[in-house]
Amino acid sequence: MESPTRSSTTEKPSHAAQSGEQSLVTLHLALLAVQASFSGFHVVGKMILADIPPLALACMRVLFATPVLLLIAARRGAQFPALRWLPKLALLGFLGVFLNQVLFIVGLGYTTPTNAAILMPSIPAFAVGVAALLGLERIGPYRLLGVVLAICGALVILDPTRFSLGDSTLFGNLLILLNCLSYATFLVLQRPVLRQLPWQTVIAGAFVFGTLGVLAVGGTTLVKLPASSLSPATWMGVLYILVFPTALSYLLNSWAIQRSSALLAAAYTTLQPLLTALLSRLFLSEILTGRQAIGFALIASGLWCVSWRAGRNSRRREVDR
Repeated sequence: MESPTRSSTTEKPSHAAQSGEQSLVTLHLALLAVQASFSGFHVVGKMILADIPPLALACMRVLFATPVLLLIAARRGAQFPALRWLPKLALLGFLGVFLNQVLFIVGLGYTTPTNAAILMPSIPAFAVGVAALLGLERIGPYRLLGVVLAICGALVILDPTRFSLGDSTLFGNLLILLNCLSYATFLVLQRPVLRQLPWQTVIAGAFVFGTLGVLAVGGTTLVKLPASSLSPATWMGVLYILVFPTALSYLLNSWAIQRSSALLAAAYTTLQPLLTALLSRLFLSEILTGRQAIGFALIASGLWCVSWRAGRNSRRREVDR
């Protein structure tokens, strides 16, 4: 009679641990999908922004994503948040939707795509600083080392020696840096809100407020867009950007942050240069280099360090259940 009892007690933790491993894999796949979508934006956007003004595209993104996100939140049974949450959702919308899109698009017009790409790895560095300053994330040695490794890996791929500091690019570089700071702050500030509200409600509410700002600065440009003259290929590119780097990516990112940390989501942004290179290899026939392989190894090591302790804690919670 004792043998079956021992067997059942030993199998339960094993099953729980396996469930925790599966949850962790799903989490990382979601964050990887987010960065793959954003990386595809660089490739597809390069092809369609010759036909569509950047601010018009920004308006298209929010006009598509906002009703979709609201519908998803409603279908999941999310209720209208209490009035005390509206200022926080408005701040998230200002940082993560309005500033994130407008600063990047306008800044790109004053600097080079190379400069913008080299500045993007500042996102996890800013996230560490904001999280530590506000006391919203625990910054241990493993997480700090992981962020440093991931940033170094991204810079190895991007080759910062190509960065230009001419007077003509100074203003654009500053706007891109402010864009990185706003997005990093958005990631960090989401975390405490996601502890109290459903993730669907948080991202839908942020988009409602952010859309107001984007339309205020780009609505006129969208109205003047000669939509009938755009080619089917351009519209296909627009559809990709609306669905994947906009609605789907924001949803997955909020879902993942609720289950992990803002620092892990920020660290994953360092994968964008590598994923963009892979997509360019597939669609633009560009060649991958040894530098990119070294960069990937550093990024992978950094992501492991950032997520290691969170993964252990997640598995331990599953076993305890």
